[in-house]
Amino acid sequence: MSDSMKEVVETLDPVTRRLLPPNINTGTLVPLKSILELRDNLSLGLAYIARAPNKATNDVINVARALAGDDAANNLPHLRRCVKPSDLSPHLKTAFMNEGNGRQVHLGKSNWLYIVLGLKKDLPFEELVNGLASIDAIRDDVFIGTIPVPLLAPTSQVQANMWSQQYWQTVYRKNNPLGPHPSTISRTEATVSRDASIWMTLAHEIAKKSQKAGLGEPIGAVIIKRTLPGRPDPKGTSAKEGTVGSDSNGEGVGADADADADGEAGSPDATEAEPTDTMGVANQLGSLNLDAEPEGASRPAAATKETTQIVAIAADARWYQQEKTGHTGNPMAHAPLRAISMVAQKLVRAENRPHTEPQIMEFESFQDKPLLADEQTVFDEEHPCPDGYLCHELELYLTHEPCTMCAMAILHSRMGRIVFRHRMPLTGGMSSEDRGYDACGASGTCDHGECGGGRGLGLHWRKELNWTLLGWEWESDDTESLLVDAHLHP
Repeated sequence: MSDSMKEVVETLDPVTRRLLPPNINTGTLVPLKSILELRDNLSLGLAYIARAPNKATNDVINVARALAGDDAANNLPHLRRCVKPSDLSPHLKTAFMNEGNGRQVHLGKSNWLYIVLGLKKDLPFEELVNGLASIDAIRDDVFIGTIPVPLLAPTSQVQANMWSQQYWQTVYRKNNPLGPHPSTISRTEATVSRDASIWMTLAHEIAKKSQKAGLGEPIGAVIIKRTLPGRPDPKGTSAKEGTVGSDSNGEGVGADADADADGEAGSPDATEAEPTDTMGVANQLGSLNLDAEPEGASRPAAATKETTQIVAIAADARWYQQEKTGHTGNPMAHAPLRAISMVAQKLVRAENRPHTEPQIMEFESFQDKPLLADEQTVFDEEHPCPDGYLCHELELYLTHEPCTMCAMAILHSRMGRIVFRHRMPLTGGMSSEDRGYDACGASGTCDHGECGGGRGLGLHWRKELNWTLLGWEWESDDTESLLVDAHLHP
């Protein structure tokens, strides 16, 4: 064990130190890509552009807006609406200079501008020509060109500069419309990488113990709570749909997140607030001191150093009481589901609800009670922050990529981050890469018929869902591989 790893181990909670094996294998974190980052990095469309004197610019834009509608007219915010002839890329200058009064427009001190009207599919050509011809400053000098333009915003200044030379003047607005912002990933990765090997080691250990005991496949899950220095530990906060929470990087969604990205990792999609009559509210409040805290109120103390504590550890238990679960095992006893349920039970336990006798059942489908000694050890400890919503701001470490069912459960639990080692190309729900037809490794036709094909789901970052989280694949050459059937749903 390296000296740096020994320092990390010394900061761990007593339970984690007791469970850790002597040897901790190291690995490398590889960020997961979103489906848009893999498929739509450069998606082009055809756009109409016109040229007009400076004084007629607003009239031209109004014509395009009237034909396309406000939404269609504003769907290219990363492109400069108006560009001087001298700022066009060389190939556009050459193409436009020889059309109509192009030489007059391009030579000398021109007071003309080129204007992006909108996408070709949104604008009827004949009506557009008639609309521009009705403008006094244009009349018979109607010019409409068609050019390819990027449909999505650039993700770096370098990319914006390149697109400006190849297509049209493009603006980089310091965000990533395709996925989590690079600065968010690098900042969070620096934090997670310090102890990721510890949690992945524990996940591997519990997976091997489960397989040895005949409970399930060699699949393990570990959930931890991380508290960052200088940040109050949230109390009484919950992440609900349509509300703005805080991300698991220790920064408020809507503050740093808005500056860095279109939605932060580990955050719900915030809905736009309705406008309010601020003057009326101010008059009603009068001279109230809005900064004064209620008498007796206490503010949560900020952490002085980074701390981590294990909250749950669970192994796959799909083969436990196998005779009652069918040939594919119990789908409700997957490792991620068992770990999340153990967190939920700790939260319920912290509420001190009246004790009720559990109902005696012939078969318990969820199998969310501890079955191994390590599971019981962690389960007996109290939740470090029992006031939050389920798994809000927690981190999940898995030996295998979760299946689609477990991936959606992870999202619904409001998990902050996820790290897994083995990809499951046929059944996994987090990766975005397309599924190959040889993913199962079978030579010739697979026993299951034609397998593979189709697109990955990339559920960790789908903007149409109401929750996103950062994800990594953990690569390690030193750690024993836990092989499972390629068709298995982890």
